[in-house]
Order: sequence, then structure tokens, then C-alpha cells
Amino acid sequence: MSIDLPPDFARWLALREPADVAARSTELVDTLRAALPGHGPRVVHDLGAGTGSLARWLAPLLPGAQHWILHDQDPDLLARARAGMPATAADGAPVTVETRQGDLTRLTAAELADAALVTASALLDMLTGEELDRLVAACAGAGCPALFLISVTGAVRLTPADPLDDQVAAAFNAHQRRTVNGRRLLGPDAVDACAAAFARHGVAVQLRPSPWQLGPDQAALAAEWFTGWLDAAREERPALTALSDEYARRRLAAAETGRLGVLVGHVDLLALPR
Repeated sequence: MSIDLPPDFARWLALREPADVAARSTELVDTLRAALPGHGPRVVHDLGAGTGSLARWLAPLLPGAQHWILHDQDPDLLARARAGMPATAADGAPVTVETRQGDLTRLTAAELADAALVTASALLDMLTGEELDRLVAACAGAGCPALFLISVTGAVRLTPADPLDDQVAAAFNAHQRRTVNGRRLLGPDAVDACAAAFARHGVAVQLRPSPWQLGPDQAALAAEWFTGWLDAAREERPALTALSDEYARRRLAAAETGRLGVLVGHVDLLALPR
């Protein structure tokens, strides 16, 4: 799998990092801590690590010595992720890191055999059904927990509401399910597909909502998100462009000045082998 990333992708990841941190389920992390093996150091595979936002958040919440293996296709993002890794765990134990560049959808159970945990954030919706099935099979075959965070559900609520919101949301969700270079993306269907795939392997999952709830303090992120959301919807359904020019100006102005409330639905998933 190769994903075409925009040239300013690192900036987007930095902009969204506080919202991701606020949204992720600490309840699932508490459950995970109780299920982790007692010996260490624990090896954690972070898939689609980007600039390391998930690792920076999660490593200090887990006890014991940890060795993180960060996977991504982009060497520049991996270099940023390595540089930003915390040095210690929740109890002061050391945290070490290595990076691996490559196609994370081709990972096998043998490659994850050392894993105490496989984790990812904002990844599942960019996979195809076949890629997700391979990933789940690898995790199940390795017998390790998997914590997949911030997967989109397709639910969006803007405040105040506008009659065009639902049309744009439907077009955006269709865009998330588009076919790119022969790959049909799962988009908002990814979490349900992931839970079903783990069930086929006899692995129980727990789900928790993890929505972005953006208010005046996140005006820059709300404006950036709204622009991308509308652009994707227009790309999917060009007829929306003529309908939404005035809508775009009005809604973007509200977002930029902190007057547009934005809720973007996500779900976190924890899979625990029996």
C-alpha cells in the first residue's frame, strides 16, 4: 500500500494532535494495561506512525520498559517521530525506539511475533477490506492485543446546523469509500469491518466513542478540517460546488472565528486475545 500524502501533511498532523489526544479513550488504555504481560521490555508496533503522535501519548501511560517499532511509508515522518519519542514510561522505566519504512499492510504474524501490542491511530479508514483482513489476521496470529484509535464513523454535527450539512456529509462519506489506484477504501465502514474480522478469529473487541469536539479554542483545526471536508465532498459530487459557494464562505468564516461548533465521530477499538 502506498498513500499519496500532501506536502504539508506533517503540519496537518501537528494541528490535529491536541484534538486526537483529547478524544482517545483512556478507558481502553486502562483495560489494556491490565491485560499486558508482566515481563519486559514490551515491544509495541505502531502502524502508520506519522510524526509519532500516538506513541508520544501512549508510551507514558503504559508501565514498564518498552521498545517501540514505528512503521510508516514516509522516512521524513519517521525521523520526526523518532526525535519526539518520550524517554520513559509511566513508572520511569526506559522507552527505546526504532523505525521501519515500508508497506505496513503486508505485515505477517511472524513479523509481529515479538509484539506485546499493535497499535495505530487514524489508519483503518484508509485501508481496503483485504488489507484490513490481512492486518487482523497478523495480529490474531501473533496473539497480541491491538489498540486502533481515532477511526472515522462518518458522523458529523455542525453547530449551528445548515440545510446543506447532510448533503456534504453524505458526499464526503462516499469519497471516503472511493476507489484509488484499484484500492476501494473502507472509510467509515472500517471499524465495523475490523470488529467482524477479529470476531472471525475468535478475538473479542471493545469499542468506545472518541469524537473530536471542536470549539472556539480549536478554530484553526475546525477551519482546516472544514476546508478538507468540503473539498472532498465537492470532488465526489461536483454538482455540490455550485450549490455550496455561499455555504463555504459563511461556514469557513464561522470556523475561522470560533463560531462553528464541530463534532466529528470516531471510534476506538481494543482487541484482546483470549
